[in-house]
Amino acid sequence: MKATNAVEVIDLTRYYGSLPAVDCVSFRVRRGEMFGFLGPNGAGKTTTIRMLTTLLEPTSGTIRIDGLDVAGHPVEVRTHLGVVPEASNVYTELSATENLHFSGQLYRMDRARRRRRASELLDRFGLASRAHVKVAELSKGMRRRLTVAMALMHEPTLLFLDEPISGLDVESARALKEMVRELNERGATIFLTTHQIEVANELCQRVAIIHKGRIATVGTPETLKSSIDSVQAVEVVFAGERVGDISLAGLSHVTGEVVTGNRFRLFTDSPGEVIPQVVDFARRSRLRLGSLNTLGPSLEDVFVRITGGELGKGSDAARGSADPEGKRRRQA
Repeated sequence: MKATNAVEVIDLTRYYGSLPAVDCVSFRVRRGEMFGFLGPNGAGKTTTIRMLTTLLEPTSGTIRIDGLDVAGHPVEVRTHLGVVPEASNVYTELSATENLHFSGQLYRMDRARRRRRASELLDRFGLASRAHVKVAELSKGMRRRLTVAMALMHEPTLLFLDEPISGLDVESARALKEMVRELNERGATIFLTTHQIEVANELCQRVAIIHKGRIATVGTPETLKSSIDSVQAVEVVFAGERVGDISLAGLSHVTGEVVTGNRFRLFTDSPGEVIPQVVDFARRSRLRLGSLNTLGPSLEDVFVRITGGELGKGSDAARGSADPEGKRRRQA
């Protein structure tokens, strides 16, 4: 009988010296689920993933993959896992087909099965026409697709994806997200780690946020957003050139600010009070408004509320921490 949960983590702890990098973490990932794992740098994400994928032994606690205890059956557990690291692990001097065959050999697949599986994956990931071209000649998007295909070569039941669309152009990122959705719809369990909160919001049925080595919250994106439904925002975009180092955090009723280029997200519980002030500020500062909108809470807002807003290098979201007066300014 198959286990209900693809991943079961109970009181997982890992110390480095006297420092608990992961501290009594517990959560479950249901079979067939797309599960997001979020957290700022240093929160314990990487350490947790390394333990889940058998690369690091925990100090204490229990991990079960498809019902198998990782500590007691590490070799068998690895046959259930496909891992797609953030950094490409393809061999550029080999062709796409050769990379797939090499991946299959690592799992002791026989030649006939390797050929059949490689052909199937090359077709599914749109690489058949480039099957015998050296990877060095493939685009970054194609290399990323090949990395996912290699992780799927031995037909794992659980796929770990680390920053799957990092550095990809818009078209390649969209194509890869569609492939991930398709894999999930076909029954694969996906464990997704990312700094790009909008990706988790778009793809995942549930997300967990880890902060300071502990699980801060687990739930569906909608449930987490509704938990802070008192938070609203006014989004301001100034047209034209970059506006320079200005801040709108000093406006009345603004409790926080996230800045990305000319785009300002102002957190407030009174949008109607903030909007006229924004218009007056733009007029006084001789800035032209490109757009002005009110927004409900987002998954990013949940993250900011829980962690203080520090996502990590390369994120599209806010960074920084609350100032002594409780008003946040973050420059993305």
